[in-house]
Amino acid sequence: MISGQGEATIGAGAPSFAEWLQPHWRGMAVLARRLVPGGEWEDVLQEAVTAAWAKWTSFDPGRGSARNWLLAIVADRAHKHHRRRRPEPVADPPDSAGPDSDGSGRLDLDSAFTGLTERQLLAVTLHYFVGLPLADIAVVMACGEGTVKSTLRDARAKLRKDLGEDYR
Repeated sequence: MISGQGEATIGAGAPSFAEWLQPHWRGMAVLARRLVPGGEWEDVLQEAVTAAWAKWTSFDPGRGSARNWLLAIVADRAHKHHRRRRPEPVADPPDSAGPDSDGSGRLDLDSAFTGLTERQLLAVTLHYFVGLPLADIAVVMACGEGTVKSTLRDARAKLRKDLGEDYR
């Protein structure tokens, strides 16, 4: 049913969509920012909220938490965004001795993350930036916990190789 303010409601006494979404907003925004660098993450987040609003009445809490459902929608929209986007030309990396070639000792994690697969980036973001436990990541990624563990292991190995052992 649609209320007078243009927000869907599940039934009498139920929270509005905005109230229902609010506790999960930060996690959705963090995930969108990490999966879609630059200013386009806002478009992805907006598309995810629109899709969630359209599907809100079909959300079944018996099948999982609202947080996981919403994060899965953000991940799906980010994936679709990457498929639609034309690849940008990649500049040749400068010849350098390591990731902190400017001598500052800083690591460019964002550059290192570009070497991860889309699935690895999703798992790393959900675990380290959103703070989800492995079971919830498995729900969002629609796979088993063992797959999440191996995906995270592979991502850490790739980052370790790209950044070197001294990054710890």
